[in-house]
Amino acid sequence: MTLQTMLHQAQALHRDGRLADAEKLYRRVAKEAPPNAQLQYRLALLQFQQRRQDDALASVAAALAIDPGASEALVLKGVLLGAKGRHDEALASFELVLARIPTHADALYNKALVLLQQGRCQRAATAFDQVVALAPGAVDAWVNRGVALQQSARPAEAVASYDRALALAPGHLQARLNRGTALHMQGLFAQAVDSFDKAIALSPRQASAWIGRGSALMGQQRFEEALESFDTALEIAPGGTVATERRAAVLATIKLFGAAEPGKSQADIWQERAAYFQIAQNFPEALAALDKVLALDKDNSPALTRKAAILCEARRVEEGMALYRHHAEHTLGDKPVGEESDPPHKQRHDAEQRAWLAAHGINDDGFRLEPGARVAGPAVNPANARDVAIRWRQSDPPLVVIDDLLTEEALEGLRRFCRGSTMWRRPYKNGYLGAMPETGFACPLLAQIADELREVFPTVIGDHGLRRTWGFKYDSSLTGIPMHADQAAVNVNFWIAPKDASLDPGTGGLVVWDVKAPLDWNFTRYNTDEAAIRAFLAEKGAKPIVVPHRANRAVIFDSDLFHETDKIVFREGYENRRTNVTMLYGRRAFFGG
Repeated sequence: MTLQTMLHQAQALHRDGRLADAEKLYRRVAKEAPPNAQLQYRLALLQFQQRRQDDALASVAAALAIDPGASEALVLKGVLLGAKGRHDEALASFELVLARIPTHADALYNKALVLLQQGRCQRAATAFDQVVALAPGAVDAWVNRGVALQQSARPAEAVASYDRALALAPGHLQARLNRGTALHMQGLFAQAVDSFDKAIALSPRQASAWIGRGSALMGQQRFEEALESFDTALEIAPGGTVATERRAAVLATIKLFGAAEPGKSQADIWQERAAYFQIAQNFPEALAALDKVLALDKDNSPALTRKAAILCEARRVEEGMALYRHHAEHTLGDKPVGEESDPPHKQRHDAEQRAWLAAHGINDDGFRLEPGARVAGPAVNPANARDVAIRWRQSDPPLVVIDDLLTEEALEGLRRFCRGSTMWRRPYKNGYLGAMPETGFACPLLAQIADELREVFPTVIGDHGLRRTWGFKYDSSLTGIPMHADQAAVNVNFWIAPKDASLDPGTGGLVVWDVKAPLDWNFTRYNTDEAAIRAFLAEKGAKPIVVPHRANRAVIFDSDLFHETDKIVFREGYENRRTNVTMLYGRRAFFGG
């Protein structure tokens, strides 16, 4: 038998799935024939199919030693390295191919997959765009493109990508499941139920489809049907955490909307209903329920603050801010600014503020809020709009730095509000103070800024409502906020201290890491468990993005990215205190059933 005949026979065995027999013949040919890169590649492919990753890497190395530019071997090398979590090396292997053959579909597709595994979702979506442009019939590319878009908080575009996949392969189960989740993310509950029903028709024993269906039914307030869906999911996969938790939530909701518990007041009943509708993003029903509470008790503190929060998220920010301010004035108007038990850094701040107010002719030691009036012209500098839109689309991870965020009039107005208002009530152990909307961090100017951020940067903020806002003030040399992620979609963080306040131009700002919080971590873990966060970042090989402090500079980024305050070295003096404003837009995007 000639070597060529043996090679053809080995390839036939390989195609038929007789891998052990094929390997014997490949090795026999390799011993007797001159060095052959294609033969070593075929052997590596066989070993990869047997899940022998180390052997496959060795065979790929042998193929590339013979022919360093062998495209198939380079792609397989990248796939193997990606499977081992060596993502940067994998990408380098794909780039070697793409440098010579920019339209190499396999290299592009696998590059996109690795980017998706790294959480670099916007770059992954761009790479998948190239793949489907080259191969419009590539079903899995359309599906994974949808995943990348969905994880980039672009669910409507994700649905369109899943629809392209389903037009090519109507029976594609994962496309049906993902489509249902993307529809749910948009609050399109009826369409989501329909998508999950079609997934169940394809695979009745798919627990994730029943979980997704139950979640969408909850959004429609079809609680009994939702309970049945979760029960089915648990029958298929007993003990499933997600199904168990959501089943418990349904039971609690059924109880909430059923007969009132003995001794529970009408105000409490309406409060609980408002909380449910707020979670479900049914804002009209939530506001109606809170109005029932306030009709019974016009100064009910939880109802006032919840209503303010809902108004802000419903894009009625000016009304929400006015209600927050009313709440602060009503609840804090007769309370002293400081107490003897306050930590030293708060006492130091309050003394500095009293002196500053006295120097400006204000000797009232009580609670006070500056007007914080709107400015006549724009508050957010419109000159940044086009540049930011381009940079946001190109950034991965999603992050842009914007200088000269506010107009001069708005910046000075916000400084006056923050310096002259005695709303800095919440001390943190690291040495900074917080002002929350419910304690007075609310004014017409902040509402104007929040609305204009959405108008000037629609590519970044989109249709997201304002979930939360606050201000922080820092000591001149103590530490700032520890590592955490935020429970939102987009984080807008900007600084208003004077340009010469920072003594170190390379620090004083924010450190953002290029890895997102895992979607299966709960709020406590990704927001407060610093040890777990740092261990996770080390495991992922995360890299820091350091943004130094500048006056009137903003950092806008995906709220899932871990971040922390950089080292603080600022001048002494009340007006030099590092002061930042944070505005969180939208809700954290949960992917999957």
